[in-house]
Amino acid sequence: MADVILHLVDRNKLDEMMGMSVLEISEGMEKAAFRSYRPDPDARFHRDFDVDLEGEILELIDSAVKSPTEDSVTDWRSDSATELSVLLARWCSTGQWRCWEARLFLYVEPMLSRAVSGSEDFLLPETWESFSDSLSRTDRSSYSESVVLDWMSRREGMGETMEPSEDPRILPTMESHRSLTESLFSFLDHYRKSDLQLLVGREFLDPEEWNLGGTSLSQLRGDLSG
Repeated sequence: MADVILHLVDRNKLDEMMGMSVLEISEGMEKAAFRSYRPDPDARFHRDFDVDLEGEILELIDSAVKSPTEDSVTDWRSDSATELSVLLARWCSTGQWRCWEARLFLYVEPMLSRAVSGSEDFLLPETWESFSDSLSRTDRSSYSESVVLDWMSRREGMGETMEPSEDPRILPTMESHRSLTESLFSFLDHYRKSDLQLLVGREFLDPEEWNLGGTSLSQLRGDLSG
């Protein structure tokens, strides 16, 4: 079961890094020179660790070419170019939120004016824009409580017990739903009130299908190079 992953990205910093040469990116990551360049993290959310992303970026570049090119990231003619763009977007992120696809039907669909046809809908920017707009008309506690009550109702409708003495997973699962929905509300509330852009993707997703601010990463590279 894959996670859907959301990042809040500083687009100005990303555009600057996308204009740098692959060689400059490689040398900077190797020397940890870009750490101070990352946007300030939001302490409420997890963010990829510097050293982990540096390693991923260097490994990707090293596996793609014998020696890094002077071409900019946007002009780099490599099958790995879009994947590098995703990694740089994660580098320019202030925080991330992630969740199992299956749980998102509980968290997102009830707030939309339409049914979610499948998990692929959670990769569409319009889904998150509509959901975020719906959240703006409620508060964090009310939203979280509505999800928990809906989950309880669904369980009872399937004849499942809600007694902790009969199922020890009830209380931990309830707390997990509450924690995740409260953090999701805060995440999207901050997104609406900031200049950050939403990066949407999923574990094991083709880099070409990651989306930033309503644009696929492959299209973003084309727009910047043009």
